Amino acid sequence: MSYSEAVQYLMSLLGDIRGANFGLRRIEALIASLGHPQHSFRVVHVAGTNGKGSTAAMIESGLRAAGHSTGLYTSPHMIRFNERFKINGQDASNEQFAAAVAEVRAANERLAAGDSGEGHATLFESVTAAAFCSFRNAAVDWGVIEVGLGGRLDATNVVTPEVAVITPIDFDHEAFLGKSEEFIAGEKAGILKRGSKAVIAPQKLRAAVVLAKRAAELAVPLVQIGDDWRAEGVTHRRGYYRFDAAKRRDGRGDRLSLQLPLAGEHQVENALTAVAALDALGVAHPAIRQGIEQARWPGRLEYFDGQPRILLDAAHNPAGARVLARFLEKHHAGAAIHLIYGAVRDKAIDEVADLMFARADRVILTRSQVSRSVKPEVLRQMVDHLHARIETAPVVEQAIELARAGARPEDLIVIAGSIFLIGEAKEALEAVTAKG
Repeated sequence: MSYSEAVQYLMSLLGDIRGANFGLRRIEALIASLGHPQHSFRVVHVAGTNGKGSTAAMIESGLRAAGHSTGLYTSPHMIRFNERFKINGQDASNEQFAAAVAEVRAANERLAAGDSGEGHATLFESVTAAAFCSFRNAAVDWGVIEVGLGGRLDATNVVTPEVAVITPIDFDHEAFLGKSEEFIAGEKAGILKRGSKAVIAPQKLRAAVVLAKRAAELAVPLVQIGDDWRAEGVTHRRGYYRFDAAKRRDGRGDRLSLQLPLAGEHQVENALTAVAALDALGVAHPAIRQGIEQARWPGRLEYFDGQPRILLDAAHNPAGARVLARFLEKHHAGAAIHLIYGAVRDKAIDEVADLMFARADRVILTRSQVSRSVKPEVLRQMVDHLHARIETAPVVEQAIELARAGARPEDLIVIAGSIFLIGEAKEALEAVTAKG
């Protein structure tokens, strides 16, 4: 199987998630047929609404800095499917990706030919199983596994983690996870397992109560950011933060000075969470520092230099939009903002747009090429009441050209919204940079 054949096979599994029968039975049958590849490596499991990707990336980088071989599984991808599987810090090669998908396809076909009655695994279930196979094939020591949606019924929740991490919980995917903080927190708490440890980022009160109750039921020891680990001496330069991670233990504190490579004040909390998880695993502090400072997580407050400068951010839900709005207010208060925005159908578009548009001097609506992307004309009808100056462009490349044509060198172009839009924008900008 070639890489293109692997992608074609996976895309053939794409269906309407609303019609899916949620549960772990299909993925459990699939991984059993594959020989339980998720048991071949030790696991850190990461759930949450926002920050889980960057937190997972920092944890993986810290484990690698400590001398371990690692796998990192995240979703979705921005440009290419094999971005979802990172092995020792690099995207899985086409050959590694295709070999893992071939294993999963064969297992799916065996199950379909049998009488289990569970039906064919979904796209995400199959990709998750392929990630486990790719990590087993590469003989990694650790797999850092990001939850796709929720936690309790997510396909990744067949792992048995040594540490479960829950980043801040907010509203997203309400159609599937519910419309109350308590219910969403209950779904995220589903990754907690008896015998593991848990690291919990600061939460709203109702979510915190749910998480603490579930941890107590399972006798899972909690490390809480804000109590057990704190950020002290926080400073920043042009949006990049430096601080001391201070650990409280019996009245004494361990201290770890960090310079973050990822922009945004919210990354202080994400980094603290990663530090706490790595410390709970026994990683030495010099390796934690090295790993955090070398972590990479593209498409989140990522700059492209030029005149004007361009900022990419996959702010696709209200929590992400609030982070972006605060970042622009704090670090680009004097700049005129040309905002390029695109969204997919299942998001809180009106609320996200309201948060973002308030800081923009001009808005250009566009779309990515994925089927769930909202057409710019339709998007305009949805958000036209939120800004006085709205334009449209059929694709992101044209949106960038339009923004540049109307911007001064000292302005800032911001491209925000779905991760697929950010991926296409990043690819277009890197192609221009490569041409010189």
